[in-house]
Order: sequence, then structure tokens, then C-alpha cells
Amino acid sequence: MAQPLMPHATASWLVDNTALSFEQIATFCGLHILEVQAIADDTAATKLTGRDPIRAHELTQAEIEKGQADPNYVLKMEREPEAATRTKGPRYTPVSKRSDKPDGIAWIVRNHPEVSDGQIGKLIGTTRTTIAAIRDKSHWNIANIVPKDPVTLGLCSQRELDATIAKAAKAAGLAPQVDTRFEGDREALLDQLRTEREEAARVADAIANGEMEAPAMIGGFVDPFKR
Repeated sequence: MAQPLMPHATASWLVDNTALSFEQIATFCGLHILEVQAIADDTAATKLTGRDPIRAHELTQAEIEKGQADPNYVLKMEREPEAATRTKGPRYTPVSKRSDKPDGIAWIVRNHPEVSDGQIGKLIGTTRTTIAAIRDKSHWNIANIVPKDPVTLGLCSQRELDATIAKAAKAAGLAPQVDTRFEGDREALLDQLRTEREEAARVADAIANGEMEAPAMIGGFVDPFKR
């Protein structure tokens, strides 16, 4: 069910200006009835300024009167509030992160030169002028720019970065890169698991053949010193 743009403020106005039941107001505003009760009793955490749903074209006076005449009547919204939409433009970056953008751009330029300026601008939310200045090392702060992974800087997600790099590589006719950073660790872990599984099987066979006693349990755990 559609809700008013500012449900708590709308509920406050309806409590003060109509004879609608708390249940009707709660249903229309998408709130719990106890929230409406708190607004009516002035015990809500925040003092609210009422928002007139009639002026906002979300309710009509006739609809309110129907609700006041019948406590079981469910109010119908006159016109749903328009959803907020983001206009086209560069990605928004919090102020605290904006100083990290040159470092993220430098990392992409150094490690993935196939990524175009347009793709970098869309990924990080910067201008072509800034990217060009970092590419040709004419940026005003070039001496202090240190290439850093934009994902670790919080400028984009790993999925977004990977998708951009893959798209750029495909356009440039390059073979996709395979991440081998954890390949050695993966093999070592598999060897360890394989060894532990073989040892567990050996111990189980020895216990079944009476060659060793079953491990003693201490507080629900196997005593490693009991053989």
C-alpha cells in the first residue's frame, strides 16, 4: 500500500486535525498503532511538525470525512508521492572520500591502462580533466598522489571495478585477467584438509580394529593427549 511522503508528520497532522481512529491513521501512514499513540500523547522521540496531506494532494477532505463516519473505513490515497530520482551525472562521493579520488584514479591508470577516461569517470565520479592530468602527471598535487586500490578506498565496489576492467579488456581485445593471488594458499589449504581427512580415517580404522582406544571427551571436546 502506498504511503505518504512524510508518514510521521502526516500522522501528527491527522491526529491534531481529524477524528480518525489511531488504527486508520496508522494504516494510512504505514506506521504501528503504538507510534500513532506516542505522537498523540506527545511521547514520541522527536517533536513533529504536522504535514497537511490535503495540501499535498495525498488525501481529500471527502476521504477524511468518510473515515470519520466509519471507523472501519480504510483511507485511500488521492495521489501517490513522486519517487525521488537521481539525475544523470557523476557518481556521488562523500566529502570525506573525495581527497582519495586521485589515488584511486592513479591506481587504475597504472594497473589498467586499457580502461578509458570515460569509464574511470563513471566508476569513481570524477572529470576527464582530472584523469588526463593524472595520466600526463600534470596534476597540481601529483607529488602526493599514491596509487591505491579504489575498492579499499571505498570509491567503488569490487564487482563494479571488475566489471569495468572486464569491459575495457574486451573492447581492447585483451585476454581476461585471472586472479592468482590466493592460488598458493588455496593449494596449501586443500593439502591440509586432505591430510586431516586421511588421518581421521586412519584413526577410525585403528579404533575399529582395537589397535587404539577411542579419544576421551573433556567438556564435549576430544582430549588430544588420550590415545
